Amino acid sequence: MLLRIPQVLNPQQVAHARQVLDKAEWVDGKVTAGFQSAKAKNNAQVPEGHPAAVELGDLILGALERNPLFISAALPLKVFPPLFNRYAGGQAFGNHVDNAIRQVPNRPQRIRTDLSATLFLAGPEEYDGGELIVDDAYGAHSVKLPAGDMVLYPSGSLHRVTPVTRGARVASFFWIQSMVRDDGQRTLLFDLDNAIRQVGTELPNHTAFVELTSVYHNLLRRWADS
Repeated sequence: MLLRIPQVLNPQQVAHARQVLDKAEWVDGKVTAGFQSAKAKNNAQVPEGHPAAVELGDLILGALERNPLFISAALPLKVFPPLFNRYAGGQAFGNHVDNAIRQVPNRPQRIRTDLSATLFLAGPEEYDGGELIVDDAYGAHSVKLPAGDMVLYPSGSLHRVTPVTRGARVASFFWIQSMVRDDGQRTLLFDLDNAIRQVGTELPNHTAFVELTSVYHNLLRRWADS
């Protein structure tokens, strides 16, 4: 499932994030790349654990906790601390698949990368190129969203970022370990949750509302890790 989640951050939060990042230290993005990804990766990144990354990461995690669309789609168990990257002057990231396991920095904790997230912090009018291309069974999907919007997609997908030929593409990226590791099962639960919400809104007293909710939770109980 590839899903756009609009307005994870509001315009004021985006503006604050850009101010903080403009003053931050930036290093070669290969510092967090695996062996295969390092060959394709050409961008700049705020170091893990940098005060700017910690401050803005907490801002993003707080926003996600309050975002019902994210919770419904991701069913998050663990979220990797958000990282921040920038592409400019022709920089790009070639075809790659994200590492299956990520070590959380400075903690004895690993997460399985079920879902990848890119939260755009620069608007599409600020740069040329820089599209996130995600491949799946239905072809290649090009993603370039307004600042504050986020895209969620399976970490096992082949994906890339096209060269930025004008301006700078600034974004946050991170990974999620879901309670439900199978993408097909997560998608079924997401569709069912949407249907339940619609029934609850349009027919709040219908017996189907309780019955569908029961089915949802019993499927989640069957499929979820805790």
